[in-house]
Amino acid sequence: MTQSDNKATLSFSDGSPSLDFPIYKGTIGPDVIDIRKLYGSTGSFTYDPGFMSTAACNSSITYIDGDKGELLYRGFPIEQLAVNCDFLETCYLLLNGELPNAKQKNVFVDTVTKHTMVHEQMQFFFRGFRRDAHPMSVLVGTVGALASFYHDSLDINDPHHREVSAIRLIAKMPTLVAMAYKYSVGQPFVYPRNDLSYSANFMHMMFSTPCEEYKVNDVLVRALDRILILHADHEQNASTSTVRLSGSSGANPFACIAAGIACLWGPAHGGANEAALNMLKEIGSVDKIGEFVKQVKDKNSGVKLMGFGHRVYKNYDPRAKLMRETCHEVLAELGLENDPLFKLAMALEKVALEDEYFVSRKLYPNVDFYSGIVQSALGIPVSLFTGIFAMARTVGWIAQWNEMISDPEQKIGRPRQLYVGATRRDVPAMDKRA
Repeated sequence: MTQSDNKATLSFSDGSPSLDFPIYKGTIGPDVIDIRKLYGSTGSFTYDPGFMSTAACNSSITYIDGDKGELLYRGFPIEQLAVNCDFLETCYLLLNGELPNAKQKNVFVDTVTKHTMVHEQMQFFFRGFRRDAHPMSVLVGTVGALASFYHDSLDINDPHHREVSAIRLIAKMPTLVAMAYKYSVGQPFVYPRNDLSYSANFMHMMFSTPCEEYKVNDVLVRALDRILILHADHEQNASTSTVRLSGSSGANPFACIAAGIACLWGPAHGGANEAALNMLKEIGSVDKIGEFVKQVKDKNSGVKLMGFGHRVYKNYDPRAKLMRETCHEVLAELGLENDPLFKLAMALEKVALEDEYFVSRKLYPNVDFYSGIVQSALGIPVSLFTGIFAMARTVGWIAQWNEMISDPEQKIGRPRQLYVGATRRDVPAMDKRA
């Protein structure tokens, strides 16, 4: 961090002495006011529900400018990475700060590929779940359980241990997600293959069976790879903050990632693409869009437009354009342009992009709207959408967790509160209680 020549002065209307606080500048983005000494100097905390104005850390991994619709991984625009790189190159970038050269990429891909298998005992964990268990609950349990198998990489203060854990998590997450799917449909687990790419291997484990081998389709594999790249990291969001907060206590990386998965499971976070697809199914057909839009505009109807707009991006979600292109490529490849659900989605998109009500409110289709359509076309069930999100975001969580562990300013997280409950009182006897 670079200290600014400016400073922030806090003054009080009751005549208490004013206080000066240093201001730090990032390479880009808003400056921050360092209030670490606020409580010690004033006896007061700041009040910021949702941490909307609070920088809890400094980071060099991901930068978002919501007003410009800009997303950078280590300084590289997401639209360039999604077109020119594959997912494992993006993983290397997030973990190491730079894109790999040819030799570095080969070594990294080979290392990840050779760690995709999970311990055979993991099969018994799956047998403990009901067949209809939500895949995210299965992932929370099985990812957390990895710590019981890999005692050789749990020393978070050892950089080598952290590196080994990172590789294991990135490599094994597709295997666990595919196992969760296979278990839910009653099919046998499919082992990973070292001759396939990361995304192709995942689709092989998802859709191959002992009686029919999965035929790799490069268009579909590239579509999945792009989904993973676009969701790999997204700055200090709820699940990433959860991973950092969990890690601040010294918890092992598998437990921290399991905590991130649990947070991502929330419908306000990772379930957005699932909600968008469910919305399309509820609309039902193109001829019902007009009535649906009318209900959306009525604040009293309770009907919401899912997959449009974004809390961070006040302009167009930069990931949405890329996902839209991928969506049309996949539909064309599979001959689904005239599928009723996908025709409905495209018709709703057209209405939202032209209707002044949505345009004026900048309710553009976001990445979740298109990624849900693409995943459905790929044959991925709606219940597994958030699991795919977790598979993509694992590398971002690990990169953020590793950065936090390496930060000399890192402390165990301890948010404060504004207490509004009862003041001290004595416990009354039973016959005196109301």
